[in-house]
Amino acid sequence: MEAVLITGGAGFIGSNFIPYFLEQHKKYHVINLDKLTYAGNVTNLKSLEKHPRYTFIKGDICDRNLIEETFEKHAIKGVIHFAAESHVDNSIKNPGAFIQTNIVGTFNVLDVAKQYWMEAPNTYKKGFEKARFHHISTDEVYGTLGETGLFKEDTPYAPNSPYSASKASSDFIVRSYFHTYGMHVVTTNCSNNYGPKQHDEKLIPTIIRKALSGENIPIYGDGKNIRDWLYVLDHCKGIDLVYEKGIFGETYNIGGKNERNNMYIANKICSILDEIRPQKASYKEQITFVSDRPGHDLRYAIDATKIEKELAWKAAENFESGIKKTIEWYLNKYKNT
Repeated sequence: MEAVLITGGAGFIGSNFIPYFLEQHKKYHVINLDKLTYAGNVTNLKSLEKHPRYTFIKGDICDRNLIEETFEKHAIKGVIHFAAESHVDNSIKNPGAFIQTNIVGTFNVLDVAKQYWMEAPNTYKKGFEKARFHHISTDEVYGTLGETGLFKEDTPYAPNSPYSASKASSDFIVRSYFHTYGMHVVTTNCSNNYGPKQHDEKLIPTIIRKALSGENIPIYGDGKNIRDWLYVLDHCKGIDLVYEKGIFGETYNIGGKNERNNMYIANKICSILDEIRPQKASYKEQITFVSDRPGHDLRYAIDATKIEKELAWKAAENFESGIKKTIEWYLNKYKNT
């Protein structure tokens, strides 16, 4: 049994990934290390509480001693690194937490892995020759796009928020450990995820929650900011493929090819709710505009050609199919509202 450390596994993407990963691979024992900040929720993984190949550790990736103890105790041979502060608004209000977790925390996990797995640059210890480190990043490191164009793996980095700047820094640290030490690292940069288990403060859960509660549905600025939306299970499948088959030192962009602006998202959700949970007036009447976020990037969109061609990944959901599944999940969650 091979122990894989998954950091931040109680968060949105991690808590969708772990059950999928355990189901796909019987050879792995998953060690989930999560600090359980506002974004992490152990109830997201309630179904795994008695799973024989799952262990949960409450802890902080900034605690290097804990990381070292975890590697020693469980003989960790792989890392899939989700743990990060990830909400842009929060990074504007409190950038220090993002610098600490996303940069220092990533360095801790990466450096402990190198020390535990390697004897010297380009030389792995016996039994750890296949050990690997998968770093989960974001398309926000590339900055913003105009009306045309797509983010590719070789697009220059141009982060515009403290969040994206901290993620860009962590990407470069991971890259340096491949080029300097020959460490087995891969990085994935994904577009905006949506689906079950996402934190309530994010755009799509907020729209659904506010609609159901009869509150105003807040949309930044004029609602024309565009994102490439990726259903979370499609992302999980891509992460699994890259972890298992990705070429060391490479970056793979994972995107859904589902560009939608925020007004489309809000109107689509309201239309679906009008059909399945009708009320006297359309939910669309609750949509309101609020002051735009400082430095709000206009458009993100990913070119996923590399992972599609090299690893045969393909998104199963388009936005219209994925959002229906998402709304159904949240209707169940909010059924008492």
